[in-house]
Amino acid sequence: MTDLKTGTVLEGRPGSGAHRVVALCGPYLSGKTSLLESILYATGAIGRRGSTRAGTSIGDASAEARRRGMSTEINIASVDYLGDQWTFIDTPGSIELQHDALAALAVADAAIVVCEPAPERVVALTPLLKYIEDNSIPHLFFVNKIDSAEGRMRDMLAALQSVSTRKLVMRQVPIRRPTANGGEETVGYVDLVSERAYRYRTSGASDLIEMPAEILPRESEARREMLETLSEFDDTLLEQLIEDVAPEKSLIYRDLHHEFGAQQIAPVLLGAGDRENGVRRLLKALRHDTPFVEETATRRDLPASDGAPAGSTVAECFKVLHQAHTGKLSICRVWSGAVSEGQSLGGVRVGALFRPFGQRLDKVAEAKAGEIVAFAKMEALAAGQAITASGIAPVGDFPPAEPPVYALALTATNRNDEVKLSGALQKIVEEDPSLSYEPRAETHELLLKGQGEMHLKVAVEKLAGRYNIAVDTAPPRVAYRETIQAGATQHARYKRQTGGHGQFADIKIEIRPLPRGSGFKFVDRIVGGVVPRNFIPAVEEGLRDYLKEGPLGQPVVDVEVTLVDGQYHSVDSSEMSFKMAARIAMSEAMPKCKPVLLEPILKVTVAAPSDSTSRIQRLISGRRGQLLGYDARPGWRGWDEVSALMPEAEVGDMIVEIRSVTQGVGTWRATFDHLQELVGRTAERIVEETKRRAAA
Repeated sequence: MTDLKTGTVLEGRPGSGAHRVVALCGPYLSGKTSLLESILYATGAIGRRGSTRAGTSIGDASAEARRRGMSTEINIASVDYLGDQWTFIDTPGSIELQHDALAALAVADAAIVVCEPAPERVVALTPLLKYIEDNSIPHLFFVNKIDSAEGRMRDMLAALQSVSTRKLVMRQVPIRRPTANGGEETVGYVDLVSERAYRYRTSGASDLIEMPAEILPRESEARREMLETLSEFDDTLLEQLIEDVAPEKSLIYRDLHHEFGAQQIAPVLLGAGDRENGVRRLLKALRHDTPFVEETATRRDLPASDGAPAGSTVAECFKVLHQAHTGKLSICRVWSGAVSEGQSLGGVRVGALFRPFGQRLDKVAEAKAGEIVAFAKMEALAAGQAITASGIAPVGDFPPAEPPVYALALTATNRNDEVKLSGALQKIVEEDPSLSYEPRAETHELLLKGQGEMHLKVAVEKLAGRYNIAVDTAPPRVAYRETIQAGATQHARYKRQTGGHGQFADIKIEIRPLPRGSGFKFVDRIVGGVVPRNFIPAVEEGLRDYLKEGPLGQPVVDVEVTLVDGQYHSVDSSEMSFKMAARIAMSEAMPKCKPVLLEPILKVTVAAPSDSTSRIQRLISGRRGQLLGYDARPGWRGWDEVSALMPEAEVGDMIVEIRSVTQGVGTWRATFDHLQELVGRTAERIVEETKRRAAA
């Protein structure tokens, strides 16, 4: 095998026993888990093919995945195929769980992009493809569920090409037969390189058959298109096509291999994962074309390829799991050298090593370059970090977590669980960095943030199922503020006589509104010592204490208070007395100052495919948004960004609607812009809700 960048000969080659990693990725319901099950069965890794519907598959075995009938985290399985070691990583298809998919792609030698034969749904591939192409990850497309395809493959290919910047190369054309109801079904395929025809079987390898006469024109056309695409990168092949010379199959295979590794093409194969159709042909393509660990390390510019001493150990953590019996597991890919139990890396002793196979963990004594292995109880190692002899350091090109787009307020159902809750959340966030949590001081809530409604529901299910912590959830409250529209002058006296020293303070204040964004300003205009200097800070403290909750029940902002006069008693006055007098003055004056509610306004940017832009604009307008315009999304072909100013109250569940009008791929981000006055029925409703909550 030759390094495509340097031209040096590498040791890895098919049949050498070298270990390669392939990620299965694609949209929700594209059939990745069923395809993995068939791969495991076809390679002899399992003796019986399980079913995702029946809950008997190797993948999707977690309680959350079984409950929802979908992948909620990565599933890893290693197999031996024709003398080569392979690890397949089945990734979640939901965009809300996409960080796991990107993390798996980061450590993979190649990717299988699984999709359904539906041209109208290929837009769902764009976020994944953007990451794959930006990071030059060799990938092929597997058009799954070909047995249920209704349209033409040439239309599907055109749709895929519209979202792919790589030249697509059809490796097969389907063989179809009429059905009794007047439709067609796919019964086999023609391999365009070998020009052999195969008939699918319900299970097992396809049967070699004679080329059907009716498929010859389509096969000839598709093969010519394949060769013309390959000839764009090979002058020898181009000359042969011009001279009408039939190229050798070895030349075609060589071009497919080199141009796949060089990220110039993306092959397209067909099949039906739940029937094993096309699975063995897929495996053969992977075996021939997938780069080896050294090439991937070079592509990513990792220490395994450059800068590390020969034979030194480099392992990258891409996923963390917390399990009841084993504790923390740091799942890593070994890029160079070898890792063994008891070895010291970066001053940290390596404990037990496990090789994941679905939910099963097989204990191993050693893991070599290329393998994926779980380090037990290595507390310092987190996802996105590499461990070497010199220590632990971040990996520069590891995918960062996307900003959250949805949040829930959490409250432990049992108050005795409040202490445990933060510890459990910390573990869940370490497993999935696209989740985050934080206490929100303005509303006194604990917020859990993530990539969508389902994402947070899965996290809540983990809290209950894995950590035995039940929580109540609610939409987060908006951090409203209030201010005043007019000024006032107020005199207040605090006097109380008890046994011994009494309490006395007398002040006069002037209140006036400030421009938006000014906050609170205190001015001292006391002259002649009518209020001793040591009591003036207590006045300011009392004012600030009141401003935490004004007459409308919200924190008060953009107000100036001036202390203009006062009296004191040489015996009965104290700091507490003047603090209380300040609170009394504010509580009596503020209702006279025409208080008004302020709501936070965010600058929102919604990213979506261009054909959804008009729907996004209507969505924003329907949520009290002020459109600012739209433009092409930088670096994204066929995508727009719509900018607007929107009330925070309107964006809480907006991602649900954005996804519904963009086939699940739209997203948004926001920053605080300003506070804006809110009046009318909406303001009255908010004030009433605040009073009811305070009374409760």
